[in-house]
Amino acid sequence: MALLKSGKIISSVGAYCPSLAVFPIRASSWWSNVEMGPPDPILGVTEAFKRDTNPKKMNLGVGAYRDDQGKPYVLSCVRKAETQIAAKNLDKEYLPIGGLGEFAKASAELALGPTNEVLKSGRYVTVQTISGTGSLRVGGNFLSRFHTASRDVYLPKPSWGNHTPIFRDAGMQLKAYRYYDPKTCGFDATGALDDISKIPEKSIILFHACAHNPTGVDPRPEQWKEISALVKKRNLFPFFDMAYQGFASGDIDRDAWAVRHFLEEGHNIVLSQSYAKNMGLYGERVGAFTVVCSDAEEAKRVESQLKILIRPMYSNPPVNGARIAATIMNTPDLRKEWLEEVKGMANRIISMREQLVSNLKKEGSTHNWQHVTDQIGMFCFTGLKPEQVEHLTKEFSVYMTKDGRISMAGVTSANVGYLAHGIHQVTK
Repeated sequence: MALLKSGKIISSVGAYCPSLAVFPIRASSWWSNVEMGPPDPILGVTEAFKRDTNPKKMNLGVGAYRDDQGKPYVLSCVRKAETQIAAKNLDKEYLPIGGLGEFAKASAELALGPTNEVLKSGRYVTVQTISGTGSLRVGGNFLSRFHTASRDVYLPKPSWGNHTPIFRDAGMQLKAYRYYDPKTCGFDATGALDDISKIPEKSIILFHACAHNPTGVDPRPEQWKEISALVKKRNLFPFFDMAYQGFASGDIDRDAWAVRHFLEEGHNIVLSQSYAKNMGLYGERVGAFTVVCSDAEEAKRVESQLKILIRPMYSNPPVNGARIAATIMNTPDLRKEWLEEVKGMANRIISMREQLVSNLKKEGSTHNWQHVTDQIGMFCFTGLKPEQVEHLTKEFSVYMTKDGRISMAGVTSANVGYLAHGIHQVTK
């Protein structure tokens, strides 16, 4: 008789018998049908950048702010807010499903303006979310469940790459309207208005409130007015994604102009907000989702359903980032400092655009680079073709997405001349 002892087969006389050893049979995989997914285009750029040994290499793919030394930047007001929060010795208990109340209120005031009629009448609800991505997903799920007239959502072409999977996975049907004109590297106003005029009634249409990602192209106020009038005429439902308030122009009110104009014109919108860029709270995942309703009673019903949606998704949002953002927005001296800092970040980006164009001219480029300074926000659609991008990467170690989009945050006083030289060499 053989016995098993400590994983070995022991004979009846006590000797180890290798011939009798039995190894466990591994079960067949449950996941053999799972295919390898494609790499994320942005992260793929970063990985290639990391492998490059060229000391002059530039990573212009990642959309995160960097200072003029190319280093991650933590705002001074954020550090001060953290110090104030630490001094209070607060607990780490769960937040309510809808998040930190003082943060939600401050977010609505920041986006809509503190004296907005919508706030005064209480006909809105704002919940804290897991940054802008989480806000969009909560919004997508809410519309999928309750906007029963249509599950079609029209995105500008192009739009932020994550918009498509967010709304698709929320059960929405993805459509598109013309937005960017590659011939001018600017806003295709004629195409956009023509497409919007043909969108079926009650469809959802998504707008970037400011600093359109990935193109950096925004409509002018008079164009926003035309869009608003047409959206009202077509009876479409506006969904605003505002990820860059303050970071685009350096002015929080200017960057929220389109959102506030739509409200003044009687639209009842939904709005996603993110504090990743304008407060540098990338890893804290701080966001908000707002629904503007017909009256306060409707807002209460909507809030109840938002909570029901959020509960099985992540139960409640994280507390630390919301405390930081709320402390900054609700403390006068910190708020003042924040507005100065965010303006400084925006101005650095604007300055890099101007320096890039200036250096391209110094290189002898005869192309019209006006679109570089006309565009706004972190990203710039350079107009470079895929083969030019490939050449720029191979010859100069300048990394960007194949569509020629660059993150202006990766451009500094030290490397803008090198970038201009490389671009000139592949475009001359």
